[in-house]
Amino acid sequence: MASDQDTLYPLEFSVAGTPISAQASPRSKDRWKALVAREARARVQATDELGFVDQRPTCVTIYYFPPERMLGDIDNIVKPILDALIQIAYADDQGVERVVAQRFDAVIPREFSDPSTQLAAALDTDPPVVYIRVDDDLIWRRL
Repeated sequence: MASDQDTLYPLEFSVAGTPISAQASPRSKDRWKALVAREARARVQATDELGFVDQRPTCVTIYYFPPERMLGDIDNIVKPILDALIQIAYADDQGVERVVAQRFDAVIPREFSDPSTQLAAALDTDPPVVYIRVDDDLIWRRL
């Protein structure tokens, strides 16, 4: 079995579609969480970035690119995504110390100076699309 040092982050992937709010019906949330989990697992299998999950502290970044101005609050899309990643990106979402969630409305110009390959792929995907990154570099602890 791999040691903690063998688990490599970041885990980055994107999900095509409109994220479901925490207040949506249970059925809608379950479908969305299954889609997020499927995309995360596919990325893990494609890259073998994560051999197993553990209790290390993590940060989750969520960028939502809607096709037009987003209706609703950005914070409502966070919990279903965090729950979908349990036992895929981390053992439990209690280990998530920081969450960065941002929407990029289509009417507002955006520029990323040095996007990762996965973020660039999300940017090249027709909206709506959600980019998700889980990492453990602890840079957020340095204030």
